[in-house]
Amino acid sequence: SKNRERVLQFILANGDGYAKEIADFYDTSLDPIQKQLEKFELGGVLVSKSVGRTRLFVFNPRYAFLNELKALLKRAREYYSPEEIESLTMRRKRPRRAGKPL
Repeated sequence: SKNRERVLQFILANGDGYAKEIADFYDTSLDPIQKQLEKFELGGVLVSKSVGRTRLFVFNPRYAFLNELKALLKRAREYYSPEEIESLTMRRKRPRRAGKPL
């Protein structure tokens, strides 16, 4: 489904992610993203850890087909529009230093 691919692509591009962050990035509702994250965690593809009150999801390094999955996701990304690829890969995680020019 579209949300499954979105979740995996986001985590591949950013290394980790939480449900609200992914839903906001794709401008979609939170519930389907949470359900996909739960399914991937039950399937062993993703693992989560609690950071405060937030559940942060990352790829499970012990997942047997992790390398193949990442290769498939990278191959699928080749068919995305250049704008979508740039928005996925150029995410800022922290604020810019005060006074730094754009």
